[in-house]
Formats: sequence, C-alpha cells, structure tokens
Amino acid sequence: MAKKTIRAGLPTFEHEQSFWDEGKRLVGGIDEAGRGPLAGPCIAACVVLDPCNYPSRLNDSKKLNDVTLEALYAEIMASAVGVSIGVATHAQIDEMNIRQATFHAMREAALGLSVPADAFIVDGNALPQGLGRVAKAVISGDALSLSVAAASIIAKVTRDRIMRRYAVQYPDYGFDGHMGYPTKAHVAAISLHGPCPIHRMTFGPLKTAP
Repeated sequence: MAKKTIRAGLPTFEHEQSFWDEGKRLVGGIDEAGRGPLAGPCIAACVVLDPCNYPSRLNDSKKLNDVTLEALYAEIMASAVGVSIGVATHAQIDEMNIRQATFHAMREAALGLSVPADAFIVDGNALPQGLGRVAKAVISGDALSLSVAAASIIAKVTRDRIMRRYAVQYPDYGFDGHMGYPTKAHVAAISLHGPCPIHRMTFGPLKTAP
C-alpha cells in the first residue's frame, strides 16, 4: 500500500507499513504541542495520511520555521484522509497533571476522526488508554513517522495560533513571542504582573505566584 520513498534522515512510512502489512489500512499519527509552557492549552492532533498524496516536505515540526509550518499545515489539511484536534485546557492540566492531560488531548484527537482509524502511532514512550484501536508508542515518532510528523505540524500550528490570540487578549505577557514557554521575559512578566487567567498554576514559578 505504501508509496515507496527514499528520505534519508527524514520521517518515512516504515512504522505505518508494519500496520498496513497487517491489513490495517487507515493509520493515524498522534502528537502534541504544549507540554512545557507555563500558560495555555496542550493541543494534540491525529492525522491519517494518504500514502500516495502527502506533502513532500513533511518533517518534525521542531525542525521547521513558521513559514514552512503554515504552508505544510495547509497542504496536510488539503490532502490528508483525516485530521482531528484534541485539547487539554490550562485548567484541565492543573486538575489532571500534564501527563494525564496530554493523554486526554491525544485520546480526544484520536476519537474525533470523521473516518475512524484502524491503528495509531503515538509519539512518546507510553500510550493513552481508551484509544479503542491497536496502537504503538514510538519515541521521537515525529522524526521517524510521516503520520506523526504531520500531526506534530497540525498540533503546533493550531496551538501557536491560539497563543497569538491570547497575546492580544493579555498583552502584558508577550505570548506571541514565546507561546507560553518559560523564557526569561515570560517569567519576568509573571513576576511583574502576576499570573493571568490562562496560566497553569501548578507549573514552576506559578506554584508560588501571588
């Protein structure tokens, strides 16, 4: 089923192929963006690619600049068999802890596909419960699997867009510059202004914030 590709140093369909060989036709890659920030949601995405029609420049989102990410986001949305988003809000992260909140978002993304996947490849070393399909966790999956790389792009672009909107709503924190991550400027803004409504109160310096 797979479109044969030679992509030295880039993600491939090797992990997807193992599922295709078992007759599992629709394979969803799952990844998240936003585990480490002090503010905003954690976003997960699930993407089922068409192995005969997918963006040729797909790569781990961490290796791509903003212009390329936005272009690939549009290409994935136009060509993928299915794309779904899952969200864990800052409040859910504080309530559940980041690990369980991430699993919540991943599960929501997986189960939200309009056409159910037959199997999943999840970035990381553990699987969320309740996916309802066979799945495998792949460490550095966004660098190895094309489906997971596509999910990493969808998740990151979606979250970055959300944080840019929050930057307008809460201009004192510069969210459009650091996307909520604990940069010196962000920590200094928290010290000066205190936390805003989207900060994660169980994270780092916010545990002792006024």
